[in-house]
Order: sequence, then C-alpha cells, then structure tokens
Amino acid sequence: MAWLKRIFGKEEQDKVGQFETMPIFESTAKGKAAKLSAPAKPATDEKGEEIPPERVGLDGKYDESGLAKRVAAAFDMDAATADLDSVWVAQLTGVVVLKGSVPSQGDLDKLVEIANEVYGSTSVQTDEVTIG
Repeated sequence: MAWLKRIFGKEEQDKVGQFETMPIFESTAKGKAAKLSAPAKPATDEKGEEIPPERVGLDGKYDESGLAKRVAAAFDMDAATADLDSVWVAQLTGVVVLKGSVPSQGDLDKLVEIANEVYGSTSVQTDEVTIG
C-alpha cells in the first residue's frame, strides 16, 4: 500500500503527478524524481508571503503537514521503501519523525537517507522505530 494513501488518504496520493513541479528533494534528483527537486523560487501563499519549506504541500500550497506528506511521497517513489507498511511519518517543524518498525537496519538507513534529502527536512528522528 502506498505511503501517502495509508497515512494521509487517497486525496493526497492523487495530488502526486498532477502538478508541474512538486518540491520533494533538495538536490537535483535523477530519473522519475527529476521534476521533484526544490522549487526554483520559494513557494508563496495567497498574500505573496513565503511559505516555510516544511509547510509546502504536495501541490506547492501551504500545508501544516507538507513535509511529512512529501517524505511519504518520496518513500513511495523508491522501490526499496515503497512496500514498508509498518512505519509512519510525521513532522515537528523541519524534523521528520519516523515511528513503527522496520525489518532491518538497512531499511531504516534508507528511510533516513531519503527523508534527509526532502526539501525542508532539517533532521530525522528515529528513536520510535524498532528493528526486527
């Protein structure tokens, strides 16, 4: 089951691919993630005020859980993490919080690697993840 659908619902999952660019990765990604790099200019709200990177949603608009949703989308895009269904993702400002369990340390390392690359992520908290 897809991360976005499992955690945030089908409506959020449907947003992926509907927009020209979706700010997921800080660095320029390759392959299918290439169009998902950080925006060329900061996202702004209706008043023209800059949206903090951790609050940019899948559609480029303000979203209280924007970072967590973009991390979930990034996990969906990676074959090594797409099927992990016993981990949940949340956020505390720019900190990505992972909770649940993973089969191996390698799986956790991959989740942390991906989450660290997501636009707006300042760090990844894993103290609520068990291995095994």
